[in-house]
Amino acid sequence: MAQADGKVLVLGALAGAAGIGLAAVFYQRFRSRRRGSWPRCNLNHTNALGSGIMVVDGPGLPWGGQAEVLERLEALIQCVSELKEEMKSLKSALPTLQDQVREELRGRGEAHRAIPLHRSTPTRRKRAAGTIAAARAGGRSSEEAESEGGYMTALTDSEEEELSDAEQGEEEQPADRLCVLLERIDGMRQATESDKGEILALLLEQREEFGQNSTFLWRLIRAYCDVHDVSCTLEEKKTHAETGKKVGEEAVSLNPTCAESHQWYAIMCGIMAEYDTVQNKIKNGYIFKDHLDKAIELKPQDPMSYYLLGRWCYAVAQLSWIERKVAATLFGEPPSATVEDALKNFLKVEEIQPGYSKNNYVFLAKCYKDLGQRDKAREMCEAASSMNTVTKEDEEAQKELDSLCPALGV
Repeated sequence: MAQADGKVLVLGALAGAAGIGLAAVFYQRFRSRRRGSWPRCNLNHTNALGSGIMVVDGPGLPWGGQAEVLERLEALIQCVSELKEEMKSLKSALPTLQDQVREELRGRGEAHRAIPLHRSTPTRRKRAAGTIAAARAGGRSSEEAESEGGYMTALTDSEEEELSDAEQGEEEQPADRLCVLLERIDGMRQATESDKGEILALLLEQREEFGQNSTFLWRLIRAYCDVHDVSCTLEEKKTHAETGKKVGEEAVSLNPTCAESHQWYAIMCGIMAEYDTVQNKIKNGYIFKDHLDKAIELKPQDPMSYYLLGRWCYAVAQLSWIERKVAATLFGEPPSATVEDALKNFLKVEEIQPGYSKNNYVFLAKCYKDLGQRDKAREMCEAASSMNTVTKEDEEAQKELDSLCPALGV
């Protein structure tokens, strides 16, 4: 028999013994009270009244006294009968107790730790206390009950209040609240009509509680990136870019194994290139490349990272001789990439997710054009033209497409 089933049976036996013990104590106390008040009882003559309970009879006991004794014994028998029924109900309920607790634990989410069967959770101890509280009335100590049934049976009122508070706190753990928040944020971002500023404000309200969680932080970086894109003034854009980059540094430092943190930190470094000095632009370019490589290493099937790396390679391939000399002077070795490198990354995007974006097709067309493969370039232009213009990036891609198609004769 399994250990869990054995414990359920022991609990049932314990509850039954508790009921019999309570009845015995009640009966003995009744006899003690009556023995002192009955005059000269003859203990050799007895009458049996069912259930093995004996009524004392004697010549010196008047009929009125006998009637009172019979009446009280009848009440006692009724109490014992009711108690037996209650014990039956308890025994029938106990086998399902463990299943109920298991179902509750299963529904509390993946953040909860699995609790061994030989330990009792606050919920289980509280329920078990109600079902076997009669053990204390039968003279059993909490240690005896625990050793026989594996469950704590004695709880004070203050302990029960503390358990109740703990149970209320367990109803919604921080991990559960974070999961709900992130799902809400992702859903709002997918809706094109959502206010990007509202998403950022919502995340900032929860930063004090969840600011040490990398899944929260990379979404905060993303929110700064989104708000940067929709900001109207140069000052606002620069402020959001600077703040987002600082959050990115914090995120990758907190959890170096989070691919999304590296990815969005790289994006913020790329954005900051618009507002920095030449030296910092080149420095951010190196940081951009390093963290994209790390994101791909951690999550090799994310098309976005390959798209961004393709953009970086294409930009580096277009650097002028002077720009390369400046980079070599500042850092000793300028960044190196070719159009072929860029093409390889854009094709990887299409391999992972065909039709990933309008812009990916546009850059494929640019690469093929630069490499002299005009037929393939026109094919990519046609693919880009067949896609709808939805996002701001799509609008930028369409502008590039409008100037590229005539040059290719499309």
